[in-house]
Amino acid sequence: MIATNKLKIFNDPIYGFITIPNSLIYDLIQHPYFQRLRRISQMGLSYLVYPGAHHTRFHHALGCMHIMQKAVQTLRFKGVAISNEEENALYIAILLHDIGHGPFSHAMEHSIVEEVHHEEISLKFMNALNEEFEGKLDLAIQIFKGEYHRKFMLQLISSQLDMDRMDYLKRDSFYSGVAEGNINSDRLIQMMNVQDDVLVIEEKGIFSVEKFLVARRLMYWQAYLHKTSVVAEITLTKILKRAKELTQKGERLDCSKPLSFFLNNKITTDTFNLDELITFSQLDDYDVLGAIKSWQFHADFVLSSLSKMIINRDLLKIIVLDEKVDAELLMQYKNKITSLYSLPDNEANYFVFKGKLKNQAYNKESEPISILKKDGEIENLVDSSDQLQVKALSKSVTKYYICFPKVLLDI
Repeated sequence: MIATNKLKIFNDPIYGFITIPNSLIYDLIQHPYFQRLRRISQMGLSYLVYPGAHHTRFHHALGCMHIMQKAVQTLRFKGVAISNEEENALYIAILLHDIGHGPFSHAMEHSIVEEVHHEEISLKFMNALNEEFEGKLDLAIQIFKGEYHRKFMLQLISSQLDMDRMDYLKRDSFYSGVAEGNINSDRLIQMMNVQDDVLVIEEKGIFSVEKFLVARRLMYWQAYLHKTSVVAEITLTKILKRAKELTQKGERLDCSKPLSFFLNNKITTDTFNLDELITFSQLDDYDVLGAIKSWQFHADFVLSSLSKMIINRDLLKIIVLDEKVDAELLMQYKNKITSLYSLPDNEANYFVFKGKLKNQAYNKESEPISILKKDGEIENLVDSSDQLQVKALSKSVTKYYICFPKVLLDI
């Protein structure tokens, strides 16, 4: 029998070579549950705006593990005791933190698997893998759930300055070409320390934190909340909702078996068992895109029209406003579309709707980013920074939008 070399390396365009630290990590990466992430886009439909944004959740997960390795190395160098078991648990937890994302990520959560958050599905995957790997993920799951007594370990995985955010900002900036999102993750990690079991940034790294928050704010407005990305994702959500609505009325739609299962069944946290998890693990972007290609020729006007919008990138008009959308204006557009296509009111809602966008780079009410002063005191970033910009970044900015078919502009 030929032995497999499990100490592989990946050549990553962001960090260079990424090493797999041990055979357990290798086996997790090789598992079909994790390999599925190669077929889940990291930025959803943002490639309709930024043609280079075709990277996947697989890229992102490996990047997070890589910078977690750097963080562990830095903290140990500064005298923070991290056992080999804890180290491995951190790598597993960050590697699997996004494993529960469905096709096009958030669009799935608001349409097909509407009552189960991707973090809950990630945990279900981790529990299933833990059983398969005979309890070797116990500590990783404890950390992921926030049940481990060393608080800073959860902060490395999920906080306002975690490995997840550090990688996706740098990676999404690179692939989209939005240079304003680029951050110096190396500098941020070198400035990390642990004080009283809290993850802190040493005072001399405060400017890097400020740059990180500015980059996050700009990436949201320029990429994640770009108006075309927003209307594309909402359109995809509405396609899946319409498909589910038709399916549950007895209509048979051409699609893969896994997608058909979720269209035909209402899934909740309580009913999401191992069988559902296995079916979910077979679902990826290709199922959805393949279905939409077929649905553009369906007899249902709503389903076919919305599907063509995605396939041909001929999307609804979206107007972003500083003030709330006037209800009378919305009704005018609905009346026009109802009259133009002889649609009932409930179907007009698929084409004319409003919503809001929120952007808050730093939430001072949530667990703060802590700054370690030279005298050993710990301060909230907002109190430590002499930049008014950080205080401004703490405020939530809300914008409003209205969407409608472009044909109404000519009426």
